[in-house]
Amino acid sequence: MNFDDLPPALRSTFLPPPRLLMGPGPITCDPRVLQAMSHQLVGQFDPSMTACMNQAMALYREVFRTQNRWTFLVDSTARGGIEACLVSLLEPGDRVLVPVTGRFGQLLTEIAERCGAEVHTISVPWGEVCDPAQIAEALDRVRPKLLATVQGDTSTTMCQPLDELGRLCREREVLFYCDCTASIVGNPFETDDWGLDAVSAGLQKCLGGPSGIAPVTLSDRAAAVIRERRHVERGIRAEGDEDAGGERIRSNYFDLAMIMDYWSEARLNHHTEATSMLYGARECARIALEEGIDNVVERHRVAGEALAAGLAAMGLHLFGDQAHRMHNVVGVYIPDGVDGDAVRGRMLAHFAIEIGTSFGPLHGVIWRIGTMGYNARRDAVLTTLACLEQCLRREGFAAPAGEAVAAALDVFA
Repeated sequence: MNFDDLPPALRSTFLPPPRLLMGPGPITCDPRVLQAMSHQLVGQFDPSMTACMNQAMALYREVFRTQNRWTFLVDSTARGGIEACLVSLLEPGDRVLVPVTGRFGQLLTEIAERCGAEVHTISVPWGEVCDPAQIAEALDRVRPKLLATVQGDTSTTMCQPLDELGRLCREREVLFYCDCTASIVGNPFETDDWGLDAVSAGLQKCLGGPSGIAPVTLSDRAAAVIRERRHVERGIRAEGDEDAGGERIRSNYFDLAMIMDYWSEARLNHHTEATSMLYGARECARIALEEGIDNVVERHRVAGEALAAGLAAMGLHLFGDQAHRMHNVVGVYIPDGVDGDAVRGRMLAHFAIEIGTSFGPLHGVIWRIGTMGYNARRDAVLTTLACLEQCLRREGFAAPAGEAVAAALDVFA
């Protein structure tokens, strides 16, 4: 088929419509990150590229609040970062304990099962978090190799407390992993002080970037476990290369031992670097550090409080245990008699604003509204509340005029 014979839509450049992404993620990308990603490519072993890699490692040590040498990026979405950590730490038959507080705890369970692990779970109703005493009891009962947690589960908007869990794991010689994709820099996170051994994240939430690369950090304990399974790919093996004695990691792409070699001074080739994503990831971290991590967390806290106050002033009921709500995502019940999808459709069609519903038992029950990254700011929150009020009125819900914006302004003040 000739180019001129293609449908008009295929002959045109794709131009996405303007949107204010106020859902649970992804979010509107910071323009500075988009600009960084537009820079020209260089070869993956060009000295400027390896310098950029080293700079990204140093920046993300500050983001994660860690001294870990092995702090680097996996070229994948956040889910790939999760899978890389679990498939590299877990061997078939290993026991893993997963506290399940929502959809993403269930995801950790499924990925661990695919690694061949013996998976044990403790579950609480969606909208609650696990008590540390509950986790301690399960650690003693299960005696796992790894505790795998999610800090901020956007499916429920809850933030699992982690500060006591590292001590519990160290006392029992258990490795401690956390997925902090949805919570990092929007909520307090202390890799070293909390005793975490492996952490993976993503850019598309509070870091204000696009999905497509996953920051990871590993403690010396976790790195040692992974290095015991190190195998050098046949096609790049050189004289003197020796494999470790442990079982080979069952994924080639997500083999953290090989990715560590790639990010090390050895620069053993593993894959072609996702250069534009690396530029974007470096800029996400630089922006966060320029503002100050504590300031970024506080900005998210204030924006989330303002949104929650505005929703309550509108006559809506907030979902879940508010003492453990994430700073950056608010769950709110869809009022009786209101078509939740129709409201979301109007928000998008009339105001170009996206908000989300949820999954599983909460699908169609709550909306999830995010104030994350570039959108954790006053004008985005006030605009979203004002437009939601109008959409609810169209559905016959008697939202008091102007009260939501006034309540949010009080918080910002």
